[in-house]
Amino acid sequence: MLDKIASRCAASVIVTLLLVVAGFGRADEPRVGHVDLAADVRRWLETEYPALDGLYKHLHAHPELSYQEAETAKRIAQELRDAGCAVTTGVGGHGVVAILKNNDGPVLMIRADMDALPIVERTGLPYASLVRTRDRDGRDVGVMHACGHDINMTCLVGAARALSKWKSRWQGTIVFVGQPAEEVGAGARMMLADGLFTRFPKPNYALALHCDARYAHGQVNYREGAMQANVDSVDIVVRGRGGHGAAPHRTIDPVVIAARIVLDLQTIVSREVDPLDAAVVTVGSIHGGTKHNIIPNDVKLQLTVRTTSETTRKQVLDAIVRITRAAAAGAKAAEPEIKIDPDQFTPALVNDPLLTRRTVTLLRAVHGTERVFERPMSLGGEDFSRFVLAGVPGCYFFLGTASPERVVEAQREGGRPLALTHGDEYYPIPEPTIKTGVLSMTLAAWNLLGK
Repeated sequence: MLDKIASRCAASVIVTLLLVVAGFGRADEPRVGHVDLAADVRRWLETEYPALDGLYKHLHAHPELSYQEAETAKRIAQELRDAGCAVTTGVGGHGVVAILKNNDGPVLMIRADMDALPIVERTGLPYASLVRTRDRDGRDVGVMHACGHDINMTCLVGAARALSKWKSRWQGTIVFVGQPAEEVGAGARMMLADGLFTRFPKPNYALALHCDARYAHGQVNYREGAMQANVDSVDIVVRGRGGHGAAPHRTIDPVVIAARIVLDLQTIVSREVDPLDAAVVTVGSIHGGTKHNIIPNDVKLQLTVRTTSETTRKQVLDAIVRITRAAAAGAKAAEPEIKIDPDQFTPALVNDPLLTRRTVTLLRAVHGTERVFERPMSLGGEDFSRFVLAGVPGCYFFLGTASPERVVEAQREGGRPLALTHGDEYYPIPEPTIKTGVLSMTLAAWNLLGK
């Protein structure tokens, strides 16, 4: 892999080996008899599932945007208190930290993200979100759990209930974290800055799960080492000189300049970045003008940039600045405003190889080898990476959420494609996705803390 990510992998391996030497067991194999424990959890889930299903549907119907997760945090905090945890709220914004201590032993963090997306839901579900609110820019937007964070939270609560119920089978401390603002890449940074690893026990390990729209429910996928990309957000304001659409020669048209910028940005990846080095530059939003025959004074662009190394990240961001300024200068326009928001930067996620191998060995034993498989690296972003960069070996894995029939249909030529996360038609199939997630996370915890 690229030098920067390779160095992170090496550092993560060293940390994990030190934990092994310290007595926390081999990092590549389970410590407890998981088949029998899995049977117990499955039986318990048969009676517990209706309550978890109700929690999930409540969370789905009442989503909240990044930085606005007040009611979601309140509900998750209460659920974790009811599970026997000592709960602290308001950590790094609306963050929730819940401690379940059970004698001496390693410290494990289990994290779930809580925020939703500014999308009008069009799933047609009886529990679909009807929520509308104002975003941070004052715009009226719909709100939807289009990334499955409602499932993630439900699995966190389910695992907390199970681990509290069976405290005789493990020892140590579990730190359950409800994290805000993941969708904007800020929540993990805010919680760390507010003392997540100093006010509370610093973990020896960290686990998290997430929904994957591309695979059937009951399946789990993972990746050792480099898993997700660096993510940057770029805002551009093209400054022109407005006027009448019938007299464009008396204006400096920012729409035309913006159109050129959009096209020229595509040459960064295709003509400047090494073809073997993955990168993406996507213009996700473009806004300008109010009427057919009015040339506006400015046009606003919003970009997402994905890279897999620090070298390529700098190269791509520098190229965006150069191309934008050149397009404006060529049209004799004013200097464009270009903002690369450091608060929305998300560093690449690198799973600890040995911890991941150990967890995957467990998951295969529990679910069967045919249901647990390695996935390619993704250029998606995930600020769970900040916990790993803070010195905690992490394992982040995915749950399939689609019906097997829909997956087969989507794979046929001409078949209807699956609804993907961050889309207005996406929703996970609650059962058995929640059961798979709770079982996986509970057993993964026992695997690290089991007596």
